[in-house]
Amino acid sequence: MQTGNQVFEAISSLEKYISDNNFRGYDPYDGLASPLFRLPVLKSNHTFRFISQQLIRKSPLNIRPLLGIKKGYNPVTLGLCIQAYAYLLKSGRLQGTRISADYAESRINFLTQELLRLSSKGFSGYCWGYDFDWEARYASNPAYTPTIVATGIITNALFEYYRFSKDKNIFTIIESSGKFATKDLKKSFDGGTFCYSYSPFDSQRVYNASMKAVRLLSQIFSVNGSKEIADEAKKAAAYVAENQNKDGSWAYSKSDGRDWADNFHTGYILDCFDEYIRNTGDNEFSDILQKGYQFYTDRFFRKAKSETLMPKYYSNRLYPVDATSLSQSVLTLSRFGETEKAFMTARWGIENMSGKKGYFYYRAGRFRKQKISFMRWSNAWMFAALSFLFLKNQEEAGKA
Repeated sequence: MQTGNQVFEAISSLEKYISDNNFRGYDPYDGLASPLFRLPVLKSNHTFRFISQQLIRKSPLNIRPLLGIKKGYNPVTLGLCIQAYAYLLKSGRLQGTRISADYAESRINFLTQELLRLSSKGFSGYCWGYDFDWEARYASNPAYTPTIVATGIITNALFEYYRFSKDKNIFTIIESSGKFATKDLKKSFDGGTFCYSYSPFDSQRVYNASMKAVRLLSQIFSVNGSKEIADEAKKAAAYVAENQNKDGSWAYSKSDGRDWADNFHTGYILDCFDEYIRNTGDNEFSDILQKGYQFYTDRFFRKAKSETLMPKYYSNRLYPVDATSLSQSVLTLSRFGETEKAFMTARWGIENMSGKKGYFYYRAGRFRKQKISFMRWSNAWMFAALSFLFLKNQEEAGKA
């Protein structure tokens, strides 16, 4: 299939770019890594740091070298690359390509050891955070502060490899991370249901973050059969289900003004609900999932020229088109069996948001593109997404 070849060529070029850069790169939110923000006046003012971080993120030019910001080594980047290599291995179609099975296995082994080294210490289980200080609206996060978002992305990647390899050492890591979720995260209760906190140090009720804990626990249950784990996962899943809007959407969070619905956070929730159902066999939230997916496909895509689909960032406006929205669109559409739509979305991204060196741009606006290469936000996510699409294509063709 010509489109399949186009996707694999993009995968190969992107993997080479990531590997040539030793998995290191800039991040949209790494502005506070500048030595300027270590100065006494600038290292503690939350509002000033938050605004500065946003200005650096939104700059059309990459001013990071001028600010002394070095390329980072983000644990989430490493996890997403493990996920991509696992999909490529499972496809069984690497023979004769630059990315051989032995090469992919060696990359996974190396990256797993690096993740163990970079894990945040002093918690109940393996957990991870970003490699830079960053300011959220309601929290200040020093480098390597563990979050369930970073941890959940990484453990999901490891679980995808475990599904293929059945490596017990990998599952031991995942099982350990479950203790971080159940013992270190705070819980905001509403009757018999609850929402996990974003990190051990806040009480934010962020739906996609809590669902990443649900996914992690359901994956652990699928292997060890722990009823206690399954019960806890269900209570947290029920909280998010109960807070679905009438139109099928979810706000980003509850009761703090962040009431927008966007593409990739919606995709995260849908993927996590689907994973919970698959891993537990519990279909109680199937209608919630279907309603959410209908909203997602109806509101976050627009047909573009040359039989492609343009993924929207927000449900109520077209621009900007964002690399993480692009990658999550491909992942979610592929997961729910809409491979053709996933191909159409991937094609739009390859044709409109990829550079000659193989990397993907940060964002495309109505009149200009931010062509900065962000290793986690753009490249690692696209590596995982395109590899998953390639795997799904091979499975449908009976070749995987």
